[in-house]
Amino acid sequence: MELGLVGLGKMGGNMRTRLRNAGHTVVGLDHDLDISDVKSLAELVEALPSPKVVWVMVPAGGPTHEVITELGDLLGEGDLVVDGGNSRWTDDIAHGELLAAKSIGFVDCGVSGGVWGLQNGYALMYGGEADDIAKVQEAFDALKPEGEFGSVHAGKVGAGHFSKMVHNGIEYAIMQSYAEGWELLEKVDVVDNVTEVFRSWREGTVIRSWLLDLMVSALDADPGLSKIRGYADDSGEGRWTVEAGIDNAVATPAITAALYARFVSRQDDSPAMKAIAAMRNQFGGHAVKSD
Repeated sequence: MELGLVGLGKMGGNMRTRLRNAGHTVVGLDHDLDISDVKSLAELVEALPSPKVVWVMVPAGGPTHEVITELGDLLGEGDLVVDGGNSRWTDDIAHGELLAAKSIGFVDCGVSGGVWGLQNGYALMYGGEADDIAKVQEAFDALKPEGEFGSVHAGKVGAGHFSKMVHNGIEYAIMQSYAEGWELLEKVDVVDNVTEVFRSWREGTVIRSWLLDLMVSALDADPGLSKIRGYADDSGEGRWTVEAGIDNAVATPAITAALYARFVSRQDDSPAMKAIAAMRNQFGGHAVKSD
């Protein structure tokens, strides 16, 4: 298929490469024109055949809204916009209604895979009408990991980003558990080699996971995590998950505690937060603050 891709950062740039490797034609646009294929949204839209499909991978909130609003003026009946950023699901509903008024389709797609997605594929959670999904299905198939799983039509517009939001909330809680366990093992005198203890958990245990693998990789690169400050940002999804839990009377104590721990990390240098920062850097290329 042929599609436009707006936003060629850490995720979008690798997604363009993976799509092209699968034989698809991608017209890319970024604020850095050195890596762009075109110089404007208008030029990108003009380069695509109809029905036109434009995938947006820009920061959530204002930047995404601006791009989608402009695309609403450039695209026509039967065309499609995919928001693959980390937008809040309520924004998806508003964007879907905005575009539907112009007979333009809209699909929201939560994308997980970080900087490893180019090699391993991206887990995709998308929401929208079946006819709109069909227009971009070939791209979904190219981006997802090989095998049976890794891609799901989660429901109507908003379902993709709601699912990704909960995914990221769970991620917060899992990383916090590993981090607290690491800090406790480091604290006691009886355990001599904490890194090897973590490495031993990677096979045969009920807590083995990719995040555990990445934790070990971070410890191999920086034993004791002495080069990283115990400061961890949050990108929004954890907060939104907690808020959704409150709105729906669903208790999320583990996710909430993990979110609050990140707030605490910005006040004091926390050993556990060094582990969180290290894992975020490993799976997503997120910046770390030097000690």
